[in-house]
Amino acid sequence: MPEQITNYQCPNCKAPLHFDPKLQKLKCDSCGSTFTIEEITAAFAEKNQEAVSVDQAKAQAKQAETMQWSQEEAQHLRAYKCPSCGAQLVTDETTAATSCPYCGNPTVIPSQFADDLRPDSIIPFRNTKEEAVSVLKKFYQGKPFLPSQFSKLNHIEEIKGMYVPFWLYDGSAFGNLQYHGTRVTTMTRGDDMVTTTEHYQIGRQGNLSFDRLPADASSAMPDELMDAIEPFDYSEMCDFALSYLPGFLANRYDVDSEKDADRANERMKNTAIDSLRATIIGYTGLVPEQEDVSIEPGLVHYAFLPVWLLSTQYNGKNYLFAMNGQTGKMVSDDLPIDWVKFFVYFAILTAVFGLLLWFLLGMMV
Repeated sequence: MPEQITNYQCPNCKAPLHFDPKLQKLKCDSCGSTFTIEEITAAFAEKNQEAVSVDQAKAQAKQAETMQWSQEEAQHLRAYKCPSCGAQLVTDETTAATSCPYCGNPTVIPSQFADDLRPDSIIPFRNTKEEAVSVLKKFYQGKPFLPSQFSKLNHIEEIKGMYVPFWLYDGSAFGNLQYHGTRVTTMTRGDDMVTTTEHYQIGRQGNLSFDRLPADASSAMPDELMDAIEPFDYSEMCDFALSYLPGFLANRYDVDSEKDADRANERMKNTAIDSLRATIIGYTGLVPEQEDVSIEPGLVHYAFLPVWLLSTQYNGKNYLFAMNGQTGKMVSDDLPIDWVKFFVYFAILTAVFGLLLWFLLGMMV
């Protein structure tokens, strides 16, 4: 009888298969065999199709009999039977790829990719878990105001590689900006200091085109972190295949493209304003009088993009880090500050600036 989920196992020894970011192939950690995406896609095509064709209504009814949850909780949970060990896997309603906590087999839920739920494309992982840990340590070193013990005592609680669903928006923005600019000059005439202020009316108009501007489509992902790990290199984007998922987690989207479009349009608007405003130079002051931007939407693409999430704990507080699984860019949502370090640095900077100013004034006397 076909199951709702597919376990990706080595065709040679039946051990778990994982996608290897370095080889860009699936690898068996038991016998060492490697397989291309195309080989595994063909090998598991029938199983995946059978999993999609399982009567979902009957499957959900059977799950309800075994799940000891309240009705409200059960609405957002799904239970599946692991084809390898028979254990029950309980996931949330958006989980599309995970692993069995009992036998460790990578598990994909093909029904989460049926019809319009299937991504158009994917960027495969390039960075490994070990590289994510190494980049995190270097990230600490680049933060001079971190407490000295942070990198030593900030224990990593969890590391997970996840394909995050993203909407990618094409579009264009037309900006019509008006500013009031001033130029202030000061000169000495005899014993008098004369200040002249010139006033200008400044206008800028222009079009900007956007190609696949990303906005994460998962309510579980912090938008600020997902925006911060950009950019992704779209030249490595390829057609989506389930065979990229074994060994990683994945959630299907639960924020639709219409809702995410508001975020994307706001980013287009702000980018257009910043780009046009950057062409206005040579003014002492600049006050906006009009910043009108109209957005012309284009195509919307659905893609899975690779992200490493690292959860750490320090002094009883949790900290979340995210790393671009393709480029290795690391970001964080919050970091502690050693205020003693901060004020010492500020005092040294103030002293250096004071000495420099004293020296320059002395040269003028």
